[in-house]
Amino acid sequence: MKRREFIGLLGGAAASSIRWSPTAHAQQPAMPVLGFLSAVSPGPFAQRIAAFHQGLNDAGYVEGRNVAIESRWAEERYDRLPALAADLVGRHVALIVSYTDAAALAAKAATTTIPIVFINGNDPVRAGIVPSLNRPGENITGVSFFGVDLASKQLALLHDVVPKAAVVAFLLDQNIPDVVTHTPAVQEAARVLGLQLVVLQARTASDIDTAFATLVRERAGGLVVGSGALLTNQRKHIIALAASHAVPTIYPYREFTADGGLMTYGSSVLASFRQAGVYAGRVLKGDKPADLPVILSTKFEFVLNLKTAKAMSLEIPPAVSALADEVIE
Repeated sequence: MKRREFIGLLGGAAASSIRWSPTAHAQQPAMPVLGFLSAVSPGPFAQRIAAFHQGLNDAGYVEGRNVAIESRWAEERYDRLPALAADLVGRHVALIVSYTDAAALAAKAATTTIPIVFINGNDPVRAGIVPSLNRPGENITGVSFFGVDLASKQLALLHDVVPKAAVVAFLLDQNIPDVVTHTPAVQEAARVLGLQLVVLQARTASDIDTAFATLVRERAGGLVVGSGALLTNQRKHIIALAASHAVPTIYPYREFTADGGLMTYGSSVLASFRQAGVYAGRVLKGDKPADLPVILSTKFEFVLNLKTAKAMSLEIPPAVSALADEVIE
């Protein structure tokens, strides 16, 4: 073969390779799409979402590199959740991650085939999300940080700080499906401590102002704020109301004390969100939700904000300070 012909053949092969490379690229597997469904708005939960992304990264997934994320936020309009869940199902996402009980139930109602990883702060069995923790279901599993069930402990800590308070209020998020089951244990704890318990409930942000008006009318000397996405979403407003009425308050998550709340006792929510990211990564890699037991939070933290205590002219007993995992000064 002549040298000129040989070079021509090489040039033709290279050109063929160039012509076919776009087609070959188009045949590469599509990037999996993860759907994220929440009943609230994203702003107040930025740290939690960052922790979820860290868990995904730990599992080998980075948004935009090897996984895409479609987020749907109901922004506290719970009636929107079924349509948002149906939209994600219609987009044939590879996985739905839900945050809040209501979002998990909406996702569960929308599909029996797409895997679901839920994140919630209550008993997922009692809420009707899964039939059991060890055998959660064919297409659903998740992580729970059991916030509400700690209310009795929170009441005891509050009593240690304000022992002279005879009336204490308990603020509940009515958007939690099984909210009525949360009160009896706290009422019993109040009875043992010799306290009168005023139960307040809120379904919307405006209900929080009404609840505080009742608290003032009942002359409550302290407040326990329950878990729930609405109350966490409105935490700055709640903290401001507690400060303006000089009501010593204990909250469920560290975010509250970081934003100026007096004290927190509860699960490490960031650890739970990170674990949910790891679980999501495992499902994307092929693990079946039915083979992944629901994970319960095992890390709890008691945080004190002494700056807030000073502003309220409140002296924290040394025995209580000694129990704190973190003190904000």
